[in-house]
Amino acid sequence: MRVPGVSATLYSSPCWSFHPRMSSIFLGSPNFLETFFFFSNYKPPNKIQTLTMAACIHSSRTQQNPVNRPPRKSPQIDDQICHNYINYCRASYPGLVSSRPICEEEAKSVYIPSDFGSIDDAGEKDEDNLWLRMKNEARLDILHEPVLSSYYFDSIIKHDSMANALANHLSIKLSNSSLPSGTLYDVFVGVLAEDPEILGAVQDDLRAVKERDPACISYVHCFLSFKGFLACQAHRIAHRLWSNGRKILALLIQNRVSEVFAVDIHPGAQIGRGILLDHATGVVIGETAVIGNNVSILHNVTLGGTGKASGDRHPKIGDGVLIGAGTCILGNVRIGDGAKIGAGSVVLKEVPDRTTAVGNPARLIGGKENPIKLDKIPSLTMDHTSHISEWSDYVI
Repeated sequence: MRVPGVSATLYSSPCWSFHPRMSSIFLGSPNFLETFFFFSNYKPPNKIQTLTMAACIHSSRTQQNPVNRPPRKSPQIDDQICHNYINYCRASYPGLVSSRPICEEEAKSVYIPSDFGSIDDAGEKDEDNLWLRMKNEARLDILHEPVLSSYYFDSIIKHDSMANALANHLSIKLSNSSLPSGTLYDVFVGVLAEDPEILGAVQDDLRAVKERDPACISYVHCFLSFKGFLACQAHRIAHRLWSNGRKILALLIQNRVSEVFAVDIHPGAQIGRGILLDHATGVVIGETAVIGNNVSILHNVTLGGTGKASGDRHPKIGDGVLIGAGTCILGNVRIGDGAKIGAGSVVLKEVPDRTTAVGNPARLIGGKENPIKLDKIPSLTMDHTSHISEWSDYVI
């Protein structure tokens, strides 16, 4: 690899020959310099004494006598080398991003080069700006954790659109030895290009997770790591295939999602936008289930049938509904808009709008004749305990 501006003398120097462990210590990739320049938009000057210093760190290790060298231990990140690398990133080059960690309070003070877009100015309602914001977050994460540079580059930074990045990430997650990621990528990209509405729903889901889940530290964190989000997006693609008559392929995707993410959503189920599957493990959604917009569902929730009868046999969930962990809603019953289902409940009958149902079998808070009405949308507040008015009734 030749870096522009590096003299032939420097290439011939022993310190330019990187030790294999050095590459993993710095950026997790032998081509870390090329990747670093790409991330930072930094054009190396003719004289790069600082680069020489960075490249020569631990160069003496390559000159040790192999006979006298102590046995190699499992690879560990040297704190001093990481410190030196971060200091190099903080050098007075105007094109470099600050290496300060991400947090909501500090985001506004972090310098972002103009061609990356601005976190402050990125309107989240705009698809392109949301994608730019995610790329900003990825670059900041790399400076905070350089060992993940290759992962972030392959997953986020090298892609020119959210659709391509999503297709790539899902194809890698769901592939196996007999189902190549390239095959899945072609399928996913084709579906996303054919139906732009899916990408709009993806963005609404990203915002839903970021706004409602305090464990989500950034959009890119959700995009790469939250299996509930990924399972939901894979279902959107599978549902499109199912609707187009490609049922075998749709069922295959359902099976792989179930195996990889422990989320089983039949491709025939209809799901709205702004969905949060929090933790998501054990979620089961049947073929004729319908879920509205801005719904929050926790883990181990079942939207199932009551027997082996065919036809329309699964629940219909309204907008703004919150379904607590471990809940079973069975049969073709309707959960009204803005309703809340307490954790561990078993719902077999209709739940009116803006009411709370708890227990097994579930009963309405306030009674069937005069149930207490909720004044806020529970899926947005994520409040699971407001229906408990008298804590003195409970013994702890």
